[in-house]
Amino acid sequence: MNTELPQPVPHHPPAVCRLYHQMMTDAGLINRTLRSSDGAGVHVMERGEGTPVLMIHGSGSPGLFWLPLLRRLDGIRAIVVDRPGFGLSDPGEASLSSAGSTAWINEVLDELDLPSAVIVGHSMGGLWGLRFARACPDRVRGLVMIGTPSLPGTRAPFPFRLLGTPGVRALITRQRETPKSFYRFAAMVGEGKTIRNHPDLVDLMVAVGNDPVAGRAILQEIGRLLSPWGLLSPTGFRPSEQISARDLRELAVPTLLLWGHTDPVGGGEVARHIQQLIPGAELAVVDGGHAPWLGQSSALAHALISWVRRLDA
Repeated sequence: MNTELPQPVPHHPPAVCRLYHQMMTDAGLINRTLRSSDGAGVHVMERGEGTPVLMIHGSGSPGLFWLPLLRRLDGIRAIVVDRPGFGLSDPGEASLSSAGSTAWINEVLDELDLPSAVIVGHSMGGLWGLRFARACPDRVRGLVMIGTPSLPGTRAPFPFRLLGTPGVRALITRQRETPKSFYRFAAMVGEGKTIRNHPDLVDLMVAVGNDPVAGRAILQEIGRLLSPWGLLSPTGFRPSEQISARDLRELAVPTLLLWGHTDPVGGGEVARHIQQLIPGAELAVVDGGHAPWLGQSSALAHALISWVRRLDA
């Protein structure tokens, strides 16, 4: 990574920056900005000490969406990274290819002086982590996937299929995000009730939903991952982006699946099928939808910490 930042760089709106800094301060998070090889700023937040665990968020949510889980991760060094264009990170090209996302994680680990780490990924972040683990297994002490799409048996939830349809996507993206529209979206991914227990996250997600920098990053990812005929496709994913059963059988790192029983990407039965494909994989299914830590943060934290401790034993 280099230290020169090209100009001009699109800035996130003041509302996102203000909420981010307030929430980081309240949670006692240490934060800093790294520089990627293209000069883009990469925002990183840390909490705790111990085994390094790199947490990669999904598409549409910034790194701080991990906060209910992050607060309960004691005894590990939890490192939350904002992917390109999300949170307080600058936009970048990493989301445009699996090779780009792999190179980006490599650079983040290098800049953090970490030879390896446990990788925890939610949704699209889980797909980034899986691709990285397949390409660079020596840098992955363990892989944790939560609600990861494009795996065998998974399907794109309805709202994402809509975003994958060009004409419909143009209409949706012109709409301003409000608490009401965000609650509606949360309900469609199985977290309509749980998100109401986190008003700070609702405020943040409304601000992020009106962030043009994050909006462009989301559309780039959606356009690459989802079929333009998503409403008619069996899974909603582009065939070229799908992970095969053979890919999972060849995975050579310790793996833990943390899954919401009613996740619309694929519930408990789908998660058990995925577990059977990955050599030695472990699975914990809890009540919840696509972001199960919103309602089951204690259960997920316990499962994750226990698993990491077994890796270290």
